[in-house]
Amino acid sequence: MSTFDTGMTVLRSASERMSAANRVMGRRFNELMPKGLYARALLIMIVPMVILQSVIAFVFMERHWNTVTRRLSAVVVQDIAALIDVYKTYPQDKDRTQIKAIAQQRLGLVVDFLPLGDMPPPGPKPFFSLLDQTLSVQIGRQIPRPFWIDTVGRSNLVEIRIQLDDTVMRVFAQRSAAYASNSEIFLFWMVGTSSILLIVAILFLRNQIRPILKLADAAESFGKGREVPNFRPRGAREVRRAANSFIEMKARIERAMEQRTAMLAGVSHDLRTILTRFKLELALLEDGPEVEGMRKDIDEMQAMLEAYLAFARGDSGEPAQPTDMSSALEELRSDAERHGHKATVTFHGLPIVTVKPAAFKRCLANLVSNAARHGNDIAITGHRDHRYLTVTVDDDGPGIPMAMREEVFKPFLRLDDARNQDEGGTGLGLAIARDIARSHGGDITLADSPMGGLRAVVRVPV
Repeated sequence: MSTFDTGMTVLRSASERMSAANRVMGRRFNELMPKGLYARALLIMIVPMVILQSVIAFVFMERHWNTVTRRLSAVVVQDIAALIDVYKTYPQDKDRTQIKAIAQQRLGLVVDFLPLGDMPPPGPKPFFSLLDQTLSVQIGRQIPRPFWIDTVGRSNLVEIRIQLDDTVMRVFAQRSAAYASNSEIFLFWMVGTSSILLIVAILFLRNQIRPILKLADAAESFGKGREVPNFRPRGAREVRRAANSFIEMKARIERAMEQRTAMLAGVSHDLRTILTRFKLELALLEDGPEVEGMRKDIDEMQAMLEAYLAFARGDSGEPAQPTDMSSALEELRSDAERHGHKATVTFHGLPIVTVKPAAFKRCLANLVSNAARHGNDIAITGHRDHRYLTVTVDDDGPGIPMAMREEVFKPFLRLDDARNQDEGGTGLGLAIARDIARSHGGDITLADSPMGGLRAVVRVPV
């Protein structure tokens, strides 16, 4: 392998490692990020504002105020240096009264003279004191003599001691004369105005997010088969466009369902008329084996027609309303026991659930009748939490092979080998049940039952 190939291999390996690291960091970043649109939009506004304020604070405070503090400190040190020059040039002022008066009246400084040796020991330097650093630099630059300063001991005064030839000059200066001390005002205005702008942005953003939430609630309610009252397009142009599209889609779906229902009603009327003629013609014939067989065929055709119409009609036209599921399950248990089966019912949680009562009861009745057709013992269990209603129907029948558990939901499919064939069955029971469950925004799944047969699980959102 050549040196070029070795280098390319190393580069590819490094690139793959960097790509893997980027993917891991991206996943972790996505996990930390909020999932809601409202929180993400707030984050998009807050992060740039915080960065902008931080940059402004750094540029303004660290540069502008440092410059101001440096110049103010230089002026104070210049005044002290001038007083030292006056003290050296005019020694006739023995009690130093004149220089003290000039310092206090003209320069705003309080000057005192101490005996030699009254220099305190050097103390620890404040870590964050800009004034201490600036004064030390300016005194060392303009007054090349031993000095001691205290910028911490008194809140509004700065004490400076400078050792002269025969005395120690002690100077008290106002902190505001050597330091730009209005940072609190700047921070107050910066934080205050930012808070006001942020509150306005939050209120405005909430009004922009509310139409999106209304649209999501309307789509969710329509997906559960419920009415969407008082919904109309609101908000920004794009949100209104999405809402109008949803309304048009909803109208098209409802119109298609109405047309299908009307067509099925006409088909049902025509076919029932023909079956009624067959029955009348058979009633005029004499009884015999052939006539009895034709009557059974007509009854089977009518049962198949009713099952097909029930499947095609679904739950259209029925409004959703609060329903006591515990009572509905008890009715199913009573129906099963009337047909000679042993059934039990258990329900956990709040029993009031908003569903289409007749349609959902038909869904559960199909599952219970399917269990009763192929088993002797039936267990019905209901559970309702803050998100879902789950109803489980268990039986002790022969069950359904795992490979066929999705196939059985296809219309007109009957498993002759897996389960006993019912002469009156049409293969639409499970298809109707799943169609109703999905019209409520849920689904039906099949699994092995602890009773040894089949478990049918209906799960719909509440």
